Amino acid sequence: MGFILYLIVGGIIGWLAGLILGKDIPGGIIGNIIAGIIGAWVGGALFGDWGPDLAGIAIVPALIGAIILVFIVSFILKAMRRA
Repeated sequence: MGFILYLIVGGIIGWLAGLILGKDIPGGIIGNIIAGIIGAWVGGALFGDWGPDLAGIAIVPALIGAIILVFIVSFILKAMRRA
């Protein structure tokens, strides 16, 4: 049950990051989950574990990390489309 909740929280964080930046994450729901989980890892590495915690994910650093990740991925994809 904990793993399913982890995936749900990761998906919501990835979706929120895409909404905040106004950019779509490639891959739909799977992309949102991946962006949320990797964003949680990046945010935890950069900012530590502070703020509210849900399913083992610190929400605030995870959201900041997911925003950074979505920005970088959208920048790379935009550059690849031009080339």
